[in-house]
Amino acid sequence: MRRIIIYTDGGSRGNPGPSAIGVVIADEKKIILKEYSQYLGENFTNNEAEYQALIFALKKTKALFGKEKIQEMEVEIRSDSELLIKQLSGLYKILEPKIQKLFITVWNLKIDFKSLTFTLVPREKNKEADRLVNEALNSQTANQKIF
Repeated sequence: MRRIIIYTDGGSRGNPGPSAIGVVIADEKKIILKEYSQYLGENFTNNEAEYQALIFALKKTKALFGKEKIQEMEVEIRSDSELLIKQLSGLYKILEPKIQKLFITVWNLKIDFKSLTFTLVPREKNKEADRLVNEALNSQTANQKIF
């Protein structure tokens, strides 16, 4: 495998509020290799959740394939977050201190990858990652109800 595509999404119900991430890792033929969802906590903004999803995806990709293999692969990150993609592409400034720290984390993770590109996709092309975010948020809400 020479190329993988990673779909990421982060969401917050409230801004800030309860937040979660969704990540889908696929091969070049768009066959899904792995899916992940994770609840983040109660006090994240949507933009922070988007960055957390990307950080999670990069770490998981490195763990799945190994450091040597990812230095041979092309990795494309696809997200429907305009802010995330444009900040990582150098088109938008990063003014928020929390986002600056998350950006630096991503930047440091990028070093391990041979080729890492960031692509903005319409929301409808990111449905699986979005579904995973909502599943994590819904399951957390269900677990908090008192019967």
